[in-house]
Amino acid sequence: MRQPPVRFIALLILFALLLGACGTTPAAQPTAAPAPEATGAPPVAPTDAPAEPTAEATQPTEPPAATEAPTEEEFVFGMILVGPTNDGGWNQAHFAAAEYAQARLPGSRFIYIDKVNPADRPNVQVEQAIEELINQGAKFVITNSAEFADGTKLAAEAHPDVYFLHASGDAVLTGSAPSNLTNLMGRMEYGKMMAGCAAALQSDAGKLAYLGPLIDPETRRLVNSTYLGAKYCWENYRDQPADSLDFKVTWIGFWFNIPGVTLDPTRVATDFINEGNDVIISGIDTTEGLVEANKASAAGRTVWAVPYDYEDACAQGEDVCLGVPYFNWGPRYTEILGDAMEGRFESQWEWIGPDWNDINNPDTSMIGFIKGAGLTPENGALLDDFISKLADGSLNLFTGPLNFQDGTVFVADGEVADDLAVWNTPQLLEGIEGQSAP
Repeated sequence: MRQPPVRFIALLILFALLLGACGTTPAAQPTAAPAPEATGAPPVAPTDAPAEPTAEATQPTEPPAATEAPTEEEFVFGMILVGPTNDGGWNQAHFAAAEYAQARLPGSRFIYIDKVNPADRPNVQVEQAIEELINQGAKFVITNSAEFADGTKLAAEAHPDVYFLHASGDAVLTGSAPSNLTNLMGRMEYGKMMAGCAAALQSDAGKLAYLGPLIDPETRRLVNSTYLGAKYCWENYRDQPADSLDFKVTWIGFWFNIPGVTLDPTRVATDFINEGNDVIISGIDTTEGLVEANKASAAGRTVWAVPYDYEDACAQGEDVCLGVPYFNWGPRYTEILGDAMEGRFESQWEWIGPDWNDINNPDTSMIGFIKGAGLTPENGALLDDFISKLADGSLNLFTGPLNFQDGTVFVADGEVADDLAVWNTPQLLEGIEGQSAP
């Protein structure tokens, strides 16, 4: 359906040209996040559905002067987000994490530029967005999309006195990162195993559909993890043969809908429902799968959904939501930023899993899973049993025999895939319907 992970290298407009009596004013200046209250948790970003992205026809202008000069003691950190801060998914999770860090780091101030993508800002590269944050005083910049990898590395090389964190990349792992760049990713594979298990437990039809973004090693390994969780629970808790479980993935082409560029996730979700799939598992940044399942349920169909990324994602369809696997970036962001403030920054590649003592601890666990109202208590108890096996290590779903779609061996019988094999997953697994490559 599409060629290799859609690499949108030319991302994004930073500044829209507005004509006025005093000249031009860029429309996409960094925004300072609201200051957290002195006590309690940091403010939570809104949960309303994101606005449909619209392409802007204007060209970037020269960066403006800083609107709020940092004080000598102030530590300004910035974030470049690929989507809107209220998408109910990936970007909202990052935004909430930055607010969490700001609330816990005295002397810090958070600024950001969101919607850095080909639809909202089609004429600007991520390096330009980073330059704008630095112009506004940022001493640390976080970028949150795989498509930002090259631009983040270039900016880090150009600004050795600024610290950079690229969420989801592996430049440090491959040895190509400068010393002021670090990589961070959560082991969402566990969360996706839980999502797959919940879907298989609740499904009556045994027909599960995965709403996929673009195709790359990350998204392949997450689809595989979801399938392995579903297959295990279908066989071991439902006592059904593996070949009676249908599991398909349709890729839309990017992390969220870009009209005229990607497949429309609303249409894809509707097609899933019309084909008889009774659970939609989302792998995209936004909540169309849940929204369409909720509409179908209101019309009398039995359809469930598992959204993704953000802990409150079920809010847009609580009754049909089986649960949500989510990232909790806040605690680790706080530690890394705190180290940078104290001059202890370390360049490293981190791939962090759940806190198995409490996967939903907001101050310790990188990966969590919150059960949804749609999951029955009986199935919730079975899911808890499944999670306990993942937690104590008695169950490792990346144990062979596992084959790829083309029949080649991924993990031999009795062996266990190592981290690099999983991280660099080249194909979908045998048993999954859908494309392994663009």
